[in-house]
Amino acid sequence: MSRVCELTGKGPITGNNVSHANNKSRRRFLPNLNDVTLISDVLGQSFKLRISAAGLRSVDHRGGLDAFLAKAKDEDLSANALKIKKAIAKAQAAA
Repeated sequence: MSRVCELTGKGPITGNNVSHANNKSRRRFLPNLNDVTLISDVLGQSFKLRISAAGLRSVDHRGGLDAFLAKAKDEDLSANALKIKKAIAKAQAAA
């Protein structure tokens, strides 16, 4: 399981551990990923996603999964999230 947010594309970045003596060694900063179940209002269905805490706040800020995916760039989304986005767009076009 990769350490990448399914909605925002946020992944590990690298940096340095810096000691008191100013010695530097490489390290990784990992995103705060959580397994979350989000509900689509349009589809009336729930989806399990692995997203970052910042991504979860963004979903809440935009007004839910449907609104977030409508504005999200396709490059940032995982294959699973892209399927959900297309299903939501198809359901909204039919309605």
